Parts: sequence; C-alpha cells; structure tokens
Amino acid sequence: MVKDYYHRIQHSVRRYPRWLRLVVGVLLILCGILGFLPILGFWMLPLGLLVLSYDLPSIRRRRRQFEVWWLRRWRART
Repeated sequence: MVKDYYHRIQHSVRRYPRWLRLVVGVLLILCGILGFLPILGFWMLPLGLLVLSYDLPSIRRRRRQFEVWWLRRWRART
C-alpha cells in the first residue's frame, strides 16, 4: 500500500519538466523562510526540499535516508 502511494506521487511529480520542478522547489523554500507571515508557512520549507529531491542527488540521498528511518520506526510500532 505504501509502495503504491509512493509510485503515484513519483509519477505525478515527474510529469513536469525539470526546470519547473527546480523553480517551484526554490520558491517554496524561499517562501518557507518567510513562514512567520500570515499566508506563508513553515510547511513550505520541507515541501520545497521534497520537490527538489527529485532532481538533486544530495537532497535525494537525505530523503531516502529519512524514508528508511521512518519506515523502520513505523513498522516497529505496528
């Protein structure tokens, strides 16, 4: 179930061109830094990193390490 959800997200993100993903990721991070403002929020910062992780290997590596850690933790609880 988790794997199917993960593949759906990957497919929907990879539909867009690489340059657009990079621009959106950077904009989300920049707006996330201004999270103290009413409309913007700190939730944009991790979302921007997630979008960038599909194109930048160093961020992708950290995302995969986090996924492995999270799944191990989740499976240990159930």
